[in-house]
Amino acid sequence: MAISTTSTEMPVIHDLADFPRHSGNWLERAVFNRRRSMLLLCALATLLLGFMCTRVTLNASFEKMIPTGHPYIQNFLQHRQELRGMGNQLRIVVENPGLGNGTVFDVKYLDALKHLNDELFLSAGVDRAWVKSIWMPAVRWTEVTEEGFNGGAVMPDGFDGSPASIEQLRLNVSRANLVGSLVSNDLKSSAIVLPLLERRPDGSRINYWQLGHDLDQLRAKYEAQGLKVHIIGFAKIVGDLLDGLVQVALYFGIAIVIAGALLYGYTRCARSTALVLACSLIAVVWQIGLLALFGLELDPYSMLVPFLVFAIGVSHGAQKMNGIMQDIARGTHRLVAARYTFRRLFLAGVTALLADAVGFAVLVLIPIPVIRELAITASIGVAVLVFTNLLLLPVLLSFVGVGAQAARRTLELEQRQLAGHRGLWVWLDHFAARRSWAATTVLAALALGVGGFVLSQRLQIGDLDPGAPELRPQSRYNRDNAYVSGHYALSSDVFAVIVKTPPEGCLKYETLELVDQLAWELQQLPQVRMTLGLQDVVRQITAGSFEGNPKWLTVSRNQDVLNYGAQQASVNNPDMFNTECSVMPLVAFLADHKAATLSSALATVERFIAEHPTDPARLQLLPVAGGAGIEAATNIVVKQANTTMLLYVYAAVIALCLITFRSWRATVVAVLPLVLTSILCEALMVWLGMGVKVATLPVIALGVGIGVDYALYLLSVQLAGQRRGLTLAEAYGDAVLFTGRVVALVGVTLAAGVITWAFSPIKFQADMGVLLTFMFVWNMVGALVLIPALSHFLLNDQHIRKKAA
Repeated sequence: MAISTTSTEMPVIHDLADFPRHSGNWLERAVFNRRRSMLLLCALATLLLGFMCTRVTLNASFEKMIPTGHPYIQNFLQHRQELRGMGNQLRIVVENPGLGNGTVFDVKYLDALKHLNDELFLSAGVDRAWVKSIWMPAVRWTEVTEEGFNGGAVMPDGFDGSPASIEQLRLNVSRANLVGSLVSNDLKSSAIVLPLLERRPDGSRINYWQLGHDLDQLRAKYEAQGLKVHIIGFAKIVGDLLDGLVQVALYFGIAIVIAGALLYGYTRCARSTALVLACSLIAVVWQIGLLALFGLELDPYSMLVPFLVFAIGVSHGAQKMNGIMQDIARGTHRLVAARYTFRRLFLAGVTALLADAVGFAVLVLIPIPVIRELAITASIGVAVLVFTNLLLLPVLLSFVGVGAQAARRTLELEQRQLAGHRGLWVWLDHFAARRSWAATTVLAALALGVGGFVLSQRLQIGDLDPGAPELRPQSRYNRDNAYVSGHYALSSDVFAVIVKTPPEGCLKYETLELVDQLAWELQQLPQVRMTLGLQDVVRQITAGSFEGNPKWLTVSRNQDVLNYGAQQASVNNPDMFNTECSVMPLVAFLADHKAATLSSALATVERFIAEHPTDPARLQLLPVAGGAGIEAATNIVVKQANTTMLLYVYAAVIALCLITFRSWRATVVAVLPLVLTSILCEALMVWLGMGVKVATLPVIALGVGIGVDYALYLLSVQLAGQRRGLTLAEAYGDAVLFTGRVVALVGVTLAAGVITWAFSPIKFQADMGVLLTFMFVWNMVGALVLIPALSHFLLNDQHIRKKAA
């Protein structure tokens, strides 16, 4: 957004021969004296970057979604090779809705399950050594006999589908205690657990979009055979998000239509409206092309930035068009009018874009790679707007101009406003001129702020709903997740603690006893369904070695007994510890991954570690691993980043206002409406049931960075008028006359550009659309109403005269 000032400050020039070509600063001369060269360069850049747009990729990365610098995440990354399946994995649950006897012990079901298992096993990017299903030989059973331990693969050797082999499979499933983990509680489905590698053997990253489509094709193939396939896991969430982005392109088109309608309704000039939309779209093309040129990707989060860049570009373009219309309406040649507008608005436009950039750039401080890439993507978009909307658009308008009828309408509207016929805008002066109006407004804002602050204290960090909150509750993924949660005792929400010792140290009694105590502490939490660790397996093997006597269902102090238990565990439970027996996980299966559940589990672990100090050279308990554990650590970073981000963005905005206004009073007037909007935005999140997470974290920073534009330009005109000797009411009246309508247009245009997100199939995009729409509209209203009310007390005529003196 840029300042609209009165056009009477510059002479009306009808003939280009009367205009000195070498007037203006060096940038104006470089741009307008070589207009055709400028257009040629921009056309070449658009063609080149348009071609690069075709090479941009849509993808996501598991590691980019987590704060890799956090100590807890570092623990996981350092030991991820020993903790296969504790990070990025898929769980494919295959249900038998009616084949044969309707259970997993049906020959047709088992045959289809085998083929699906084999296809998934051979898929690119799968960590095949750790795939689990009843068809995998690594999934084994164990029993105690008179001759000692006996065991084998759950799927009988030479399985032929005969009644005898199926009965043997049923017995093995029971022996292996798979009901509730790999086999559902009602015996009507079984699971295939598919750990994924972050990179394939050739070094390339997994293409989650393609993986999601491959999984959907497999689902369709086997559901055509009478089965039902449920798929959950990070990779499927990302695949569905990327798939939803294709539909988002439709909303981008709707946003263009809405912005064009608003702009045309304001200007009534088809040619200039088309140019503004074209330059804003060129900015988006340049931005996406530069991303491909720099080797960056679009992901579900940065995909939203082009919407914002387009909306910001339209708002800047509206200012340029408004200035040129006023000059052309007075008879100024279109080239001269373009140069006048450039002189008046370029510096203010750059300042406005700098304010926008503040809201984006501060996101770089958040130590989550996907948010940092969003900040980089947005910064690139703001940078290209300087060229497309501050330089290219005025040049194009200098060739095309505006419609004569639209120009006359603009002049007539301004004349009516100067004559006092200002319609709905006239009452805004009352907030500056009348103490009762100003006091009532400030008190109302204070009451809103206090009420919003009280409600915002209930704002939580993390997810507040089961399943994948990034997707709609009725999405296929969340329906699949609900099925798995309802039919399996072991949930997909895995929270794990890493136990690290010297080689062979995990067999020591002190290690197993301490881990057992921690497991007992976790089991006391109502959100923990069960825990599983090496101590549980050793305890069962020890009791089995003594004829199943429950008295031996314990962690023995005898090291030989523990060694034997661990040796047996390595055969049937190889994922209980690594080959050196120096790293093992203690796994807690949580009821869900809601913020309260994760914080409770992590707090229990942290308290236990603090109360049971150990010698790091002999034993370490290191949080965290597992999907739920990683999310718990992410929530910690998000909570810290939320506070830090707000401090930095407001510090930057305050500094920008101080430089612009050179007045602490004007800075207070500009910033207080933004503070109110931030408080009310957090209150709105509580009311809508949203938590602060990676998806919603950027919203407030973006709202503040873009929202300060309104105050910058209203106050700039108002203070300039007061310093010329106008009263506060007169100065604010001029501000409303020259910028008020455009401020309102910008607020509505920005809101219209993001409100279409509310209909996105991706829920976090819908949430961001609602929040940004609220912030853009409320910032606009707050600027138009609160600025004059606050100015009545802080920037009245007495203060301005005192400063001038």
